[in-house]
Amino acid sequence: MSVTDGDARASRDVEGTVLELVSYGVERGLMKEDDRTLVANQLLDVLEARPSATFDPTATVTARPLEDMLADLLDDAVAHGVIEDGITRRDLFDTRLMGCLTPRPSEVIRTFWQRYERSPEAATDYFYRLAQDSDYIRTYRVARDLTWVAKTAYGNLDITINLSKPEKDPRAIAAALKAGADGERYPRCLLCPENVGYAGALDRPARQTIRLIPLTLGGSQWFLQYSPYVYYNEHCIVLSREHTPMLIDRQAFVRLLDFVRMFPHYTVGSNADLPIVGGSILTHEHFQGGRYEFAMARAAARERLSFVGFDDVHACVVDWPLSVIRLDGANPARLVELADRVLTTWRAYSDESAGILAETNGRPHNTITPIARRRGDDYELDLVLRNNRTSEEHPLGIFHPHAKYHHIKRENIGLIEVMGLAVLPARLKGEMARVREAICAGEDVSSIPGVSDHAPWVGEVLTRHPEIGKGADPAVVGAVLKEEIGLVFALVLENCGVFKADEAGRTAFHAFVDTVNRWHGEGQR
Repeated sequence: MSVTDGDARASRDVEGTVLELVSYGVERGLMKEDDRTLVANQLLDVLEARPSATFDPTATVTARPLEDMLADLLDDAVAHGVIEDGITRRDLFDTRLMGCLTPRPSEVIRTFWQRYERSPEAATDYFYRLAQDSDYIRTYRVARDLTWVAKTAYGNLDITINLSKPEKDPRAIAAALKAGADGERYPRCLLCPENVGYAGALDRPARQTIRLIPLTLGGSQWFLQYSPYVYYNEHCIVLSREHTPMLIDRQAFVRLLDFVRMFPHYTVGSNADLPIVGGSILTHEHFQGGRYEFAMARAAARERLSFVGFDDVHACVVDWPLSVIRLDGANPARLVELADRVLTTWRAYSDESAGILAETNGRPHNTITPIARRRGDDYELDLVLRNNRTSEEHPLGIFHPHAKYHHIKRENIGLIEVMGLAVLPARLKGEMARVREAICAGEDVSSIPGVSDHAPWVGEVLTRHPEIGKGADPAVVGAVLKEEIGLVFALVLENCGVFKADEAGRTAFHAFVDTVNRWHGEGQR
């Protein structure tokens, strides 16, 4: 920027908003009173604004809501050519602004462990609040997500329409894994610890406000952070120091149980390590957890199981649409031992009558989605059996949402959905509003562009609910649609269960458990 440009822009009226933002930072504990001058000058530098001679960076003012302050500074930056307009560029820039307020990693880590000495809850309370106050978690966007509870045969399932994260095609996820994720880029992926302080790019989010807490899990270095999308309370991500692909093995069970030993108020789990049944990022080993009771945790035992040599471990099949073996016990090492035995057996297990093949043409199909939690002093480990086979009828996956439900959900059913929380695409907000309008007006949904894919489902809904139709109360129609979306989610989860909840499925499940015990009896691992 030339001197002439600077002189021309010296009179910009951003001083008041900068003082507001600095006062916000002090009020929220992001900085100290002694930091006011430094942070104010840093903000002005980022904004490329020269203050007036009477500007007092130490002045205390009343701050407006963070979203309003940032919006004003972004508008000013666009108006004065500091940045081009657009959602992505604005997000990159306001993260840079908030990076001026966010404490350095060393300070955050020190404070976290000081609070941990008081209690694990005190430590995570501090860290989660920091993620919100620093705008790493954009709470004003999260508040716009649609959430509700749907009653189903499996209890109350949580439904959310997420408005801040794009829908992903399962085939794109698999292609990214095959290509080695992001190749030679820096950082190599969105989960690498090198993201701390990263300025971002048009195809990568800025991360000046992210902070990581180092942990030792299973003898190796991992980190704790929070998810910017916050699908549920204190939604955290636990990531490996190393950029290595997802892997479910004995050590994964050790690390999960290590984590809930350190943070007994959190649940934590891992996506599976194969495409289709895994999550959206398979290229960097990580877990997800949080301070939240998922519907799956409330599910009761459908039947008790007995594993040879493990009388000290309580085991059962969970009454859940997916195929889940639950292990409970006071000794986490014993849970790891049995979980490893189940995994080893499952990796090699085939049952053509149930559509389960361990591999085809050398490609493995069986894996597990594991979830760990505490029950008082005991440890609990849920092992969700997964298979990622495809067929001509189900090209996206035999045990994947079937095509008739893709109008609602076509993405992989990963860890969060497995536990009973549907993360549905943002497109549904507008589509359901248009469907509701069509039902109330008596329109044919199949003839309406953008929502015609919903027509067969809408026909079924109207058959089940003769109380809605032309002239119906929009609020009543909206409530019915929410209820029916929840029922679709339950059916989607049933699609993903490898052993179905019928007589044949239960017999097949028993056969697998017998195989685990038989292998043990034969001394095989």
